[in-house]
Amino acid sequence: MTTEAAVKSTEREVVDFSKAKRIVIKVGTSNLTDKNYRLEPRKVEKLATEIVELKKRGKEVILVTSGAIGAGIGKLDLKRRPRDIKVLQATAAVGQNILMSTYDRYFANYDQIIAQVLLTHEAFFNRQRYLNLRNTLVTLLKSGIIPIINENDTVAVDEIKLGDNDNLSALVASNLDADLLIILSDVDGLFTSNPKRSKKAELISVVDEITPEIERIAETGGKTGVGGMKTKIQAAKVTMKAGIPLVIANGSEENILIRIIEGERVGTLFMPKTTRKMNGREHWILFASSPKGRIKVDDGAKTALIKNSSSLLPSGIIGVEKEFRSGDTVSIVDPKGVEFAKGISNYSSSDIEKIKGMQSKDIEHILGRKDYTEVVYRGNLVFL
Repeated sequence: MTTEAAVKSTEREVVDFSKAKRIVIKVGTSNLTDKNYRLEPRKVEKLATEIVELKKRGKEVILVTSGAIGAGIGKLDLKRRPRDIKVLQATAAVGQNILMSTYDRYFANYDQIIAQVLLTHEAFFNRQRYLNLRNTLVTLLKSGIIPIINENDTVAVDEIKLGDNDNLSALVASNLDADLLIILSDVDGLFTSNPKRSKKAELISVVDEITPEIERIAETGGKTGVGGMKTKIQAAKVTMKAGIPLVIANGSEENILIRIIEGERVGTLFMPKTTRKMNGREHWILFASSPKGRIKVDDGAKTALIKNSSSLLPSGIIGVEKEFRSGDTVSIVDPKGVEFAKGISNYSSSDIEKIKGMQSKDIEHILGRKDYTEVVYRGNLVFL
């Protein structure tokens, strides 16, 4: 999609989200604080009021919130956002308490119970924790409670930070099979260029494919919050593959959540081409798990996997990279090393080295056992 094509997409058909049952809402720091990073009660009250209205309409709402570090900056009267990770963690510890107590105060006006959920990447990349998270959130929703999720900045370090709450909200939405993700920002959506710098900037109303041009626009379209538009596009990649629509809109607009639900053409809609949602296992394999190694296959095996929905058999394997165990997630690459799928391996890297290129009937003779006929079962394989 060129910039010109993107501009032509400014008019979109009415999309009815009134039937969306489970909605994830991500709110950025700028939608909760003033210019000095102190929580602004009026903004928190506005958000709580709109979310309660969604609840009255029978929606399940999960809120992914920023603002803990910003609230801490205001409370500690810091002049700028700290760069040192230890100072950031301490600032978040101070701010998180302020953030949640403020939410509780305004939701309590409507007798709405909230629950604090702090996450690190282990909640997604560890399969058991991933399932536990899903079960906890579903239980809260069934009880009429609103989960309020934030990355646990107090214990996070550079190596384990999810990076920002845009990506976190996309992982949560996919984890919960949400019907819609709304990202509230301080801009009206994705523009063809930075609207603060160019009067020619036009709002892109709908995106149905993340192209290199769209990514370029996001790179140069200005910075919002910590991640800016770039991380919102990364989030859109996740939701669109998962079959979940995403809307980026300006959180300062009045009744913005209700207007989105009622189909008003506000913000930028990232609409997936497929309405099929990934199941939990597929989502975890594709988005949440970290590949421990790579299995290289020949062209025949690649064709069989993609076109025939086959499982990966040892006969089509030509190489293994890095060490991994049975049950680990691995990347599947073609002879040129291009990754085209991810899956859960039934055998360790050392076992695969012994049986690669062989027939399945020879596995027991070579290894002294035959746990599985397939190296990667079709049901545990997801294409990129």
